[in-house]
Amino acid sequence: MLVRKVPGFVPASPWGLRLPQKFVFLLFLSGLVTLCFGALFLLPNSSRLKRLFLAPRTQQPSLEAVAQVASHPRARGQESPPNPAPAAPAPGEDDPGSQASSRRRKGWLRRTHPTGPREEATATRGGGATALRPQEGSVPSSFDFKAFRSRLRHPVLGTRADGSKGPQSLVQTQREKIKEMMQFAWQSYKRYAMGKNELRPLTRDGYEGNMFGGLSGATVIDSLDTLYLMELKEEFQEAKAWVEESFHLNVSGEASLFEVNIRYIGGLLSAFYLTGEEVFRIKAIKLGEKLLPAFDTPTGIPKGVVNFKSGSNRSWGWAMAGSSSILAEFGSLHLEFLHLTQLSGNQVFAEKVRNIRKVLREIDKPFGLYPNFLSPVSGNWMQHHVSVGGLGDSFYEYLIKSWLMSAKTDMEAKDMYYEALEAIETHLVNVSPGGLTYIAEWRGGILDHKMGHLACFSGGMIALGAEDAKEEKRAHYRELAAQITKTCHESYARSDTKLGPEAFWFNSGREAVATQTSESYYILRPEVVESYMYLWRQTHDPIYREWGWEVVTALEKYCRTEAGFSGIQDVYSKVPNHDNKQQTFFLAETLKYLYLLFSEDDMLSLEDWVFNTEAHPLPVNHSDSSGRGGG
Repeated sequence: MLVRKVPGFVPASPWGLRLPQKFVFLLFLSGLVTLCFGALFLLPNSSRLKRLFLAPRTQQPSLEAVAQVASHPRARGQESPPNPAPAAPAPGEDDPGSQASSRRRKGWLRRTHPTGPREEATATRGGGATALRPQEGSVPSSFDFKAFRSRLRHPVLGTRADGSKGPQSLVQTQREKIKEMMQFAWQSYKRYAMGKNELRPLTRDGYEGNMFGGLSGATVIDSLDTLYLMELKEEFQEAKAWVEESFHLNVSGEASLFEVNIRYIGGLLSAFYLTGEEVFRIKAIKLGEKLLPAFDTPTGIPKGVVNFKSGSNRSWGWAMAGSSSILAEFGSLHLEFLHLTQLSGNQVFAEKVRNIRKVLREIDKPFGLYPNFLSPVSGNWMQHHVSVGGLGDSFYEYLIKSWLMSAKTDMEAKDMYYEALEAIETHLVNVSPGGLTYIAEWRGGILDHKMGHLACFSGGMIALGAEDAKEEKRAHYRELAAQITKTCHESYARSDTKLGPEAFWFNSGREAVATQTSESYYILRPEVVESYMYLWRQTHDPIYREWGWEVVTALEKYCRTEAGFSGIQDVYSKVPNHDNKQQTFFLAETLKYLYLLFSEDDMLSLEDWVFNTEAHPLPVNHSDSSGRGGG
């Protein structure tokens, strides 16, 4: 042992190592150890090896583990809990107390994670390209609901007279009848088709259709604000519960951008603004995000169809062989998308529709008119067909309503509307030999002397915009609105059922009647009673309530079945041949406008609200605090 310590002495035995050999061996050994530990701690995907050497943490999951769960497809697909905001009163009730608010928060906490097979099944559905990314689910908002309600000029449901002072008036009786029709329509849907998109009353089952990309419950969403307005409290709670528990967004079909926007997003937005319930805001925003791929075009003009699974888009095959977007579709997004930005803080929604406005503002317009077909690729008009009815209608409506919804600050919308209206009056408005004023359709300078039922909204639109026209034009526009509305009434009065056809002509000595059976049907459309409502609020001429009651009577006689309301295939036959469909817009629009026609003007006052093209009320952007109505 002593000799080993003598410097420079190395034994000659075969088991001994010389000093340079020892140095090389130790160097190799240290490198091997470093390599092994580096593999454990530094290389990717080494978490399993780490767990062999490191003690587990039992108190809480690591951030890495949480991130892995959040990025899993099931976690992405699951809808996240809402971020509660103060709720508005239930229909006809006072502000909720602290106990109700506390119950709402507890309910939210219970739904933070899946609690059973149904939640897990919901979470695993879909998972397409438009699924929300991790950390997006809460959709935070700085929107102050109570401050918004305080800025309203009138109570949402109006200041109704005390019914105890005497017997029920005629108008109250009429309003109650319309309420009963809504209740019957809803209960029939609930009994035979709850969760489906529409009720088929003859076969007593539901119908899904192919417009909504796999989304269900279109009738539920479309009915929410009407149920609230009519104070059908139990039915409203049924609809709300279905939205909370069964309205899932993890779908993978092809959807109409236009229809999903006006029905679903419009319905959810209005339900939120009426109640303050966060579930409506959250779902509206998430659904809006699923529509954004439609805007992925060279011009930013969206295509009409979006695929919820792939995030792709396309135009309708019938729209100029699939090459065009439709004016009424891409022109009827502005109201809803501005509100999506307001409620989410995400500017992308507003940017999309402002770009549409910019394209339309800059493009050349033949004679100041807006044709119905525009290429989303080139930004050029594809055909000079102009209509204030189908394909064009709600674009013009959204111009004047954008002006009104902005509290009359959107000067661009105002200018575009009055310029378009002047061109329409110059080139499309005609008076028949019998003295009926109508809006024809324009095809490259040649007029089709017909007017569609869809165009009958224009009487109400022109009346709505008359107040802000140039002073010398106001009385003229009010008279024009009244004359167009009278013509649309004539299309009803000249049928055997007192319901109007899908389209009516002015030629060959026949006026305001359909000339072929393919245009003689009535599918519970609202446009005529919509104009009655606006004209009533502007003039209080009792003729509009008389005409509205004629519609109520005809609906009861010819469209009511044992299990709901149905359209009819020939308005000129007193023996109804039903089409077996209770349209969602019958509950959203037709019955709502009729109810408002027989209500006080401050119920959903036009000072506070504009209606989207599916009759869903959206609030005017009052920026001051001079509200007088509050709740």
